[in-house]
Amino acid sequence: MSSELSLDGSTRVHVIVGDPIAQVKSPGGITAAFAREGLNAVLVPAHVVPGELSAFIQGASLARNLDGIVATVPHKFAAYELCATATERARFLEAVNVMRRNADGSWHGDMVDGLGCVRSLTSGGCDLSGKRALLVGSGGAGTAIAQALLEGGVRELAIHDADAARRDRLLERLGGRAVAGTDDPYGYDLAVNATPAGMRPEDPLPLRAERLESSCWVADAITAPEITPLLQAARSRGCSTRTGLDMFAAVRDLIVAFLLRRS
Repeated sequence: MSSELSLDGSTRVHVIVGDPIAQVKSPGGITAAFAREGLNAVLVPAHVVPGELSAFIQGASLARNLDGIVATVPHKFAAYELCATATERARFLEAVNVMRRNADGSWHGDMVDGLGCVRSLTSGGCDLSGKRALLVGSGGAGTAIAQALLEGGVRELAIHDADAARRDRLLERLGGRAVAGTDDPYGYDLAVNATPAGMRPEDPLPLRAERLESSCWVADAITAPEITPLLQAARSRGCSTRTGLDMFAAVRDLIVAFLLRRS
């Protein structure tokens, strides 16, 4: 199989939509994965603001060589509404981060952020079984991660979000399997940041890092910078960590499998 991209008129196109978009790592990684499979296909970035997502997807769908869409912040809930069909997981979460064509040209979606986070943690040596976990953030990625942590075997899940109404909607959706948390990670075995806090140097930390215990695993979904201020603080306290790039590698493989109809 060739690992080199041959860009020409027969290239199959996939697009990743987000606002912002400059920080995403997916285009190069997923395009390289297509090439390793011997496919003439690319993933290209598109900066689309929330109010224009529906119009963008409707217009882009007219391109007969557009096979897939990857959705990142803040489009994961809105993208679900544009899917004609979805996996059971996506229907439960009412969010998607990847879409592929149905036979009639409509879109079929899945949400693999949560499973990718769990695979990143377990491949790094974190056994979720019986752990007390604190999740910060209840947006698209946070919603998926919450479900996946519960299915992965955590004993207790607390969720914190500055938007209490959004947090409460997620708690209701989880049917009493999680509780409201705070930004204090003391006593937890695992803390996961699923918010954008840390993408910019001036961002506040998403949780009180001075309260982390050295036995706590800390994961951050942010890919740029790779070592966020939260992860820097966690490592200084002796915590084991998983980066957003660790999570991205797992999510990338899941996205490619979905787009190639292997899942």
